[in-house]
Amino acid sequence: MKIGIIGAGRIGGLIGTLWAKAGHEVLFSSRHPESLTGLVQAAGETASLGTPDQAIAFGEVILLSTPFGYLPEFGRTKREALGQKIVLETGNPNIARDGAMAEAVIQSGQGTGIYLRQWLSGVRVVRAFNTVWDPILAKEAHRAEPRVGIPLASDDEEALRIASQLVIDAGFDPVIVGALDQARRFDMGTPVYDTGMSGPEVRQALNL
Repeated sequence: MKIGIIGAGRIGGLIGTLWAKAGHEVLFSSRHPESLTGLVQAAGETASLGTPDQAIAFGEVILLSTPFGYLPEFGRTKREALGQKIVLETGNPNIARDGAMAEAVIQSGQGTGIYLRQWLSGVRVVRAFNTVWDPILAKEAHRAEPRVGIPLASDDEEALRIASQLVIDAGFDPVIVGALDQARRFDMGTPVYDTGMSGPEVRQALNL
């Protein structure tokens, strides 16, 4: 599968590398693509680099791993280009970094998913890879079962199926929680956030 990475930092760089090593074609992107040369070389022969627009054009699936505060602008400017591509979104609202918009999301109590539904209207968005810190992901990828659980939420059943397979390819256990509004069950501050729980433990904690 062709995958575009927008935000090739700690999560995007790591997950993209795991996918490249699993045989997927991965394009890591930055506004300064030359800064990604080392990452691309480490990821292997199926990895390449480019700009965010090139990543959108390249990928059948997009991993969007940017600060949460960037998402409204991203939706306004890139939604048409994304079309019917599947977008896995990994960010978490951080008041210190993202300001008033993050505070509004957190204070609402409704969770991140309904905001993604609004900002990325018409896009096949999946909430994914937001619950586990990158050092745990790096250490525990492809460990013996039970593997680390990665909760997923989306309004699109096919997008969930594809995202689940990509979670498996990266070396983890996909846990389908439900529609986008159910992302509130694994947002920051929930019992499964930043725990490193296995897939079975996440399912038990969420009564799935």
